[in-house]
Amino acid sequence: MSPETQAIIENLAHVRERIANAAIRAGRRPEDVTLVAVSKTKPQDAVLAALAAGQTVFGENRVQEAEGKFPSLRADHRFSLHIIGGLQTNKARDAVRIADVIETLDRPRLADALEAAMEKEGRRPTLLIEVNTGEEPQKSGVSRAEADAFIEASKARFGATLAGLMCVPPQGEDPAPHFAWLSACAQRHGLGVVSMGMSADFETAIAHGATWVRVGSAIFGSR
Repeated sequence: MSPETQAIIENLAHVRERIANAAIRAGRRPEDVTLVAVSKTKPQDAVLAALAAGQTVFGENRVQEAEGKFPSLRADHRFSLHIIGGLQTNKARDAVRIADVIETLDRPRLADALEAAMEKEGRRPTLLIEVNTGEEPQKSGVSRAEADAFIEASKARFGATLAGLMCVPPQGEDPAPHFAWLSACAQRHGLGVVSMGMSADFETAIAHGATWVRVGSAIFGSR
């Protein structure tokens, strides 16, 4: 076993332990928090090492990178692939073709593109709406002010395919208020999935109700 593989296996075990402990501290069940291992910029060998360690849920930022890593693994492995980066409308069909979950629905034009792609591909990946909780102009995500209306319109359009909400709080800010807001918003709309928290703050996210945490560098090492 290579040192890189051994490190990924050990890191995964440590992250899982931290998730379990954070859930217990929050009065929650560890099994109610899903770890999304973010493999962006990492080679397929890193994904294989994580698969060997029992990891079955992965996240990629870019559709093109995901296409180069994951489809060829489907024959021999069972896993769920999440697209977690901002999605261009011209990549919607590719995303629908390869992904099991798209976490970054954030505007009507993308909803149109995803709906058309689902019709053409005959697949309906689970969808999350990304909310730009920090109102950062450089980031994707629907604004807080427009979130309620967009969530209701998306529920009417996609039904149960729309499962929840996702956010990425601003760097350098306390993430807790952002996590609390997103969790409350999901609850208000009857959505069961709340995707929030990354390597630096996933324990805080779990304390505020995260059901999915997206962890990359703590598993695969720095990029």
